Parts: sequence; C-alpha cells; structure tokens
Amino acid sequence: MHRGPARINPADRTQLKQYPVSLRRIAALFAPHKVTIVVVMFLISASSIIGLAQPFLLRGILDTALPQQDLPLLAWLAGGLIAVAAATALIGVVQTWMTTGMGQKIMHTLRIRLFRHLQRQSLAFFTRTRSGEVQSRLNNDIAGMQSVITSTATGVAANLTTAVATAAAMLALSPRLSLLALVVIPPAVWFSRRVALLRRDITATLQGELAAMNTQVEEGLSVSGVRLAKTLGTTGRDARRYADSSERLIGLQMRSQLAGRWRMATMGIIFSAIPALIYLAAGLPATSGGMTIGTLVAFTTLQAAIFRPIMGLLNLGVQWVSALALFSRIFEYLDLVPEIAAPSRPVPLDPATVRGEVRFEGVRFAYDAGPDVLAGIDLALRAGTTTAVVGPTGAGKSTLGSLVSRLADVTGGRVTIDGVDVRDIASETLARIVGVVSQETYLVHASIRENLLLAAPGAAEGELWAALAAARIADLVAGLPDGLDTLVGARGHRFSGGEQQRLAIARTILRNPRVLILDEATSALDNTTEAAVQAALDHLRVGRTTLTIAHRLSTVEQADQLAVLAGGTIAERGTPARLRAAGGAYARLVAAGAVLEPAA
Repeated sequence: MHRGPARINPADRTQLKQYPVSLRRIAALFAPHKVTIVVVMFLISASSIIGLAQPFLLRGILDTALPQQDLPLLAWLAGGLIAVAAATALIGVVQTWMTTGMGQKIMHTLRIRLFRHLQRQSLAFFTRTRSGEVQSRLNNDIAGMQSVITSTATGVAANLTTAVATAAAMLALSPRLSLLALVVIPPAVWFSRRVALLRRDITATLQGELAAMNTQVEEGLSVSGVRLAKTLGTTGRDARRYADSSERLIGLQMRSQLAGRWRMATMGIIFSAIPALIYLAAGLPATSGGMTIGTLVAFTTLQAAIFRPIMGLLNLGVQWVSALALFSRIFEYLDLVPEIAAPSRPVPLDPATVRGEVRFEGVRFAYDAGPDVLAGIDLALRAGTTTAVVGPTGAGKSTLGSLVSRLADVTGGRVTIDGVDVRDIASETLARIVGVVSQETYLVHASIRENLLLAAPGAAEGELWAALAAARIADLVAGLPDGLDTLVGARGHRFSGGEQQRLAIARTILRNPRVLILDEATSALDNTTEAAVQAALDHLRVGRTTLTIAHRLSTVEQADQLAVLAGGTIAERGTPARLRAAGGAYARLVAAGAVLEPAA
C-alpha cells in the first residue's frame, strides 16, 4: 500500500517554529577556523581530481600497454595507479586529522558556552526543569550535532566535488552513455526528500526518550533515590518503568535506522542495474560509437565511483535535516535570558572591608505571576548582629534569606549590603560576602579536602584543620584512616547528617563571609547532634551579620533581634524577651509549638 508523505512531529514543528535554526548562525561556529576550512577544501578538491586519474590510467593499460606489450609504459601506468592510491590515502588522513581537530574545538567551545550559560540561570529554572533534560541537551544533543560539525559539512563538500568531477570525466569519455548513467539522479533526489522527512519525525521523540531515561537513572540510582525506592518498596516498579522506556528506545532506534531503507534499497538496485545497461549499450552499434574495451572499463569504473558520492550526498542531506532539531534545542538554551541578570556595571566592593549591614527596603517577592510571598518588608540587620526570623510554614522565611544571596531577585524594593543593592554586586563578590548554611547540605563526591577547598582553593592544610576544629569535627576527621583524603561518598552519605552539616560549616568558615544566612541549619537533626552543630554555628556567627531562620527557642532567644513573619509581612519585631513578654504573635507561636522549647 502506498503511504503518503511523512508528517512532521507536532512537537518538532513547534520547536523549529519557536526557535528557527539560522544557517548563518551555524556557519558562525566555523568562523574562527577559516584557514583550516580553506586548506580542507583544497585537499578535498585535490583528492577528487587525483582520484579521477585512476580510470584513465586503467584505460591506457588495457588499450595500449597490454596489447602493444609496452613494458615501460605498463610500468609507468601501474606505478601511477599505486601513486594515485597512496596520494589519496595520505590526503584522506590529513583531511580527517584537520576536520576532526576543528570539529572537536567547535564542540568544546559550544559545550563550555552552554555550560556557563546554564550556570547563569536562576535556581527557579533548575527547579522547574528536569535535570535529565539539561543533561540530555548538554551531552546527547551536542553529541548528535558533533557528527554534523566533524563529518557532515566536509562530507558534503567532498562528495559534491567528487560527484561533479566524476560526471565531467564520464561526459569526456562518452556523452551518450553518460546520459544513461546519470538519469538515476532525479528519482534519487525525490527519494532522499521522503527519507529526510521520515527521519526528522523520529529525532525529537528519540531525544526526549533519552532525556527521560537520564532522569530515571539520576533519580533512581542516586543514594537518596535508592534509599527512597527501598523504603517505599518501589524497586520493581522503577525497574519496570526503566525497562518500558528502554523498550520504547529500541523501537525508536529501529525506526530511526530503518526509516527509508526500502527506498534507499530501491536506489541501490537501480544503481547496480546501470552497469548492465551500459554493457548492453556499448554492444549496440547505434550507441557504442566505436568504444574500446579500455574506455568501457574506465567508464564503468567511473560509474561505480559516482554511486558512493551521490549516495553520500543523499545520506548527508538526511542527517543534516535530522540535526536541525538538535541545533534548535541547543540554541534555545543558549538564548535563554537569565532571570537573575549579572550587573552591567558592578559596584566595586571589597569583601575584606565590608561591614556587613543588610537592609530590606520595601521588599516584595512573588514567584512568576503569582501572589506576593513577601510584601512590604522593611528590616535592618546591623553589622555584626544576629537577627532571627520565625513564623509558620509558608510565611516566606527561606525566601527572605535567598534574596540576600540572590538565589532569587526581589519583585519590588531592594536588598542592600552596606548601602549597595545586591543586584549591583558581581556574583563572585557577593558569594564571598554572603555565606549560606542550609538544612539541605550538599557535598560533592570527592574527598573532604576537595570539598573544603571549594570554598578556598588556596587554603593551606593548617587552615583546613583550623576550620574543621571550629566546626567541631576535626577529631572525627583525624581519626579516619585517610584523614582529609577520605571520600565523602555520593552527596556526602559516607557521613551522618550532623557530620555533613559540620563539614559544610567548616567549608563556610574557610570562605569567611561577612554576612551569614542560616536557613533551618539544624532542623533535621536529633537533639544530641543538633547540640554539636549549634556549637559550631555559634562559633561561626561571632563577628558576622547573621540572619537565622530557626525553630529552636534556644537559638531564637540568643538573637539580638527577632522578626516574626506572617502572611508575607513582618507581624512584629524586637528583642526576643520583649516580644515574648508582649504576648503577641511570637508568644502565640511559642505556645502553639511552632517555636520549640530547647531540648532537656
């Protein structure tokens, strides 16, 4: 049954419509490599021209050297065949070396650009985007584009040059037979268009399935994911879900490889039938034109040679069309405008001389177009003092802390440090001024030493031990067989929650920030562990401006200032003792257990 034209995947059509791929933009990737491209084009042309000498040398052997027993001529012609083969092989090696090097440099540049651009995206971007999707675009999509950059572009030039030169040589040998041999090209072009559409339909679906599998691996085989699956008893269900995705991938890969194969097989049959027709035409007086055996062999050699570049051009065209969706996906991410923009003219601020006075001035914040989470926040944190923030769940406490470190930006008003809007401070400078210790500690899968050096790459070993001592964990690390070189494991799970927190605190101590955000840093710990971590935090707070989001009464009562958040606004503020005595919002939170009494 005849099938109609393949339909483009609606998601792919939307992708290309919203993010069209400019050929000029693709060409710009090659701009820094103009000299290499010129040399490669020269090598391609030289290889094509040199290769055409082979059938003419063969004709000389068959028509002249062998019939006339001319041994010197035979030796020269045979040597010429060997020289042509050696020259084209050598040129091919040099061309491959140059194109591969150029392609790898382009891919390196593209990877680094995309990685750095994604680093500039807000925390909200990664919250709403599957990590598997990000990995797929950074790894799978760029890998898919790599074949286009390293082989497709030069392959088009090589095959086009070879096809044109071979066609010219065929015309020179026999214009009549050339018409018969080249008549296959128009249907080949038509077939290639149909195959291109078939394969482009599958590309986006295939990449989406790979992204989903990446997400399943990351979520299901991480320490936290395995722990969750084992405790919930979902290991079998997760394995079946992964197996289903893998089975769908088999079907997509099969469709991708087999798309259009029947059409291409038909083309192969047509190309194979052409030599038989040529031999038949050469035997007919009306079409032979007195053709010699050598000319016939040379012509059929050229006809066989033109098959490869023409089929190569058709296949390269299919690959190019399929790659357009990949280019679109990469450029879409590269064109993302960071929600938290870097300041165009950062205000110079020396972290070593910053006093650390933080002010919230008329601060409003809302997620996307939703209602205000914070509204009209006015709060001053004097340099070197501790301010505790309490309130019910969802009051906006953590959001308030994230505005200081610019994990999010205010919707209205401003947050300042020493009178400078945090939006006007370079991100690297702000990271040195503001340190964050949160409930969710993250340690990279490396040694304790490497985790600490993330905060201070130039720190000496003595400084590392001093930070560990201040965080009340030096004795534990010293007792480990590998000491500072002990691997912390995936996400730090080699250590308990309290030990992870103290390692994170040691890392922050090395950073030596003037402003410190403590976001529920001990809320997930047991009483004994919390006491050890709290002692480390007390040491860390000394001399720093500290914003503490806390739940323990003992922590809150030590603050110089207390603010109660309710409904996105400050319900009351003052010293903890005064607010407790006033019987207002803070006293009600204590009575309701929202602020817990210290453990006995």
